[in-house]
Amino acid sequence: MWKAIKLAVLATVLLVFGKGAYLMAADTDQVAVIETKFGKIVVEFYEKDAPKTVANFIKLAKEGFYNGTTFHRVIPGFMIQGGDPLSKTADRQNHGSGGPGYTVPAEIKRDHKRGTVATARLGDAANPTRASSGSQFFINVKDNGSLNGGYTVFGNVIAGMDVADKIVAVPRDGRDNPSEKVDMKVTITTRADALKSK
Repeated sequence: MWKAIKLAVLATVLLVFGKGAYLMAADTDQVAVIETKFGKIVVEFYEKDAPKTVANFIKLAKEGFYNGTTFHRVIPGFMIQGGDPLSKTADRQNHGSGGPGYTVPAEIKRDHKRGTVATARLGDAANPTRASSGSQFFINVKDNGSLNGGYTVFGNVIAGMDVADKIVAVPRDGRDNPSEKVDMKVTITTRADALKSK
């Protein structure tokens, strides 16, 4: 009897992953949809582990804060970073130095696996509490264990990692800023609606 139950559970897991679906790992039905010229990235939130960070990201997204900002830093084999309001301007020298004018307290609990979404921040010397940027975030395109314990992970990509892989591979300048703008539009919706439109 138990053997039959175990086999049924295993078969279900294999079926789910075989179809390319994702098991729910988040604590809320809300997700972010990041639209780019390469396609959409859908991000689920870790609300229990990073409640302040998630609430801030959702608030900014609903206000349209991220719309027109770019992925201003792309490093192959590492990550893509965006969310700076200054990246809307033509002056590329300032890209990466802006935000909403505040920081968010650190909520460092999760590891940096491929597909996880984390907040950028100033270095330890200027920021010993490791407070997060008020708006800048990055998506890990590989497991980045060296970042564990250093940055707040607040979400995970559940669809569209192929889009992140395309973005990280674009030509870039000496500051790792894409030669051609990769801007974004971020909306908040339900998991079902976001995955339905993929």
